[in-house]
Amino acid sequence: MMHFKSGLELTELQNMTVPEDDNISNDSNDFTEVENGQINSKFISDRESRRSLTNSHLEKKKCDEYIPGTTSLGMSVFNLSNAIMGSGILGLAFALANTGILLFLILLTSVTLLSIYSINLLLICSKETGCMVYEKLGEQVFGTTGKLVIFGATSLQNTGAMLSYLFIVKNELPSAIKFLMGKEEAFSAWYVDGRVLVVVVTFGIILPLCLLKNLGYLGYTSGFSLSCMVFFLIVVIYKKFQIRCDVAELNSTISANLTNPDMCTPKYVTFNSKTVYALPTIAFAFVCHPSVLPIYSELKDRSQKKMQMVSNISFFAMFVMYFLTAIFGYLTFYENVQSDLLHKYQSKDDILILTVRLAVIVAVILTVPVLFFTVRSSLFELAKKTKFNLCRHILVTFILLVIINLLVIFIPSMKDIFGVVGVTSANMLIFILPSSLYLKITSQDGDKGTQRIWAALFLGLGVLFSLVSIPLVIYDWACSSSSDEGH
Repeated sequence: MMHFKSGLELTELQNMTVPEDDNISNDSNDFTEVENGQINSKFISDRESRRSLTNSHLEKKKCDEYIPGTTSLGMSVFNLSNAIMGSGILGLAFALANTGILLFLILLTSVTLLSIYSINLLLICSKETGCMVYEKLGEQVFGTTGKLVIFGATSLQNTGAMLSYLFIVKNELPSAIKFLMGKEEAFSAWYVDGRVLVVVVTFGIILPLCLLKNLGYLGYTSGFSLSCMVFFLIVVIYKKFQIRCDVAELNSTISANLTNPDMCTPKYVTFNSKTVYALPTIAFAFVCHPSVLPIYSELKDRSQKKMQMVSNISFFAMFVMYFLTAIFGYLTFYENVQSDLLHKYQSKDDILILTVRLAVIVAVILTVPVLFFTVRSSLFELAKKTKFNLCRHILVTFILLVIINLLVIFIPSMKDIFGVVGVTSANMLIFILPSSLYLKITSQDGDKGTQRIWAALFLGLGVLFSLVSIPLVIYDWACSSSSDEGH
């Protein structure tokens, strides 16, 4: 911390060079009283405020030492888009079937815009504190409690996402291998056991990618992963015009109380016992907040404005992909759609469906390392072991992957993952944490009264979402358990 002599003259202070802080955006509308390496004196009214202002600027170095990023804007868009997109895309058609097209579009648009706003709040908080690590940001603002809460929310979100990805591998890869071998679906052998295949894929493909030192290298795999999901979307659209809606088939597969002559007619607004899962599923599909600051920290020539551009591009692209996948998946199977859209397509004699299954499997496999980086860095930050150590890096990576594999073997269903994570960590990361951090950081800033009101409303929306969604999900679980026991 720089110390000032009591006799320092105003002219000397005005010409004093201040160390450049690259974490601060150069946007003209930013309230930064530093210009060309000097402090602008027009806001300074007295010597004490000048000292306070200058010291405040230099204190930002305390949180994170500036390290230049090396990842291009395009690669950052790929990484963030890949962090957004994942298994959530497979559950959106199911969410649409239980809300209707109009209500689903409203929810999808709302969550997209709210997610972009929450990332904006997060970037502002990062700029104000100089923190480029989420846990450090929480500790800087709320102390140890904030650090632990953020660690819990980010770890639960990313672990749930990785579990859902490996759940897809466990369910889909055996069928693909059986088809390639020319075996029937009933064929069973240890090498087509989903649990064995998950372990093989994890330690044969995912482990080497997770051992990379920098996240930026995964931009190439992220781009390929996104290409696979675009191919999946194209096939979903194509199959809509190839598969005809068969009312008789629907009647034979759906319980009698849902059978009606309008099964092949799209619904615009729907309410039923599964509607409660729609918003958590959509929220789960859009959560990428734990990956925002790591991606931001590795962005070349980074600034708040540049990272916001990365965010806007990524979210708009994912909004289009999500809506098209959901609408065409729903219009193919209507009420018969399942929580895993891919599972509805039969691949026995269809090379195209087999190919798209493999593409989705590859896409989710390549997404796991991006999220794994965040979980591991959060763990190191919590343990205050941020300096790179190769042995510790390898050991922690191996142990975490073993734990994730044990969990995925016993996971009940993807719907449960979407429900649990959607109403807990997804809500915390989208609504509650960014707004709480922003309100705390700007508590003494009277010039941001309007922005603080919006942030407070945003926080209230997150609390309301928790109060409504959590009891409904618990009630649905209780009903489902009672139904299973009855059978």
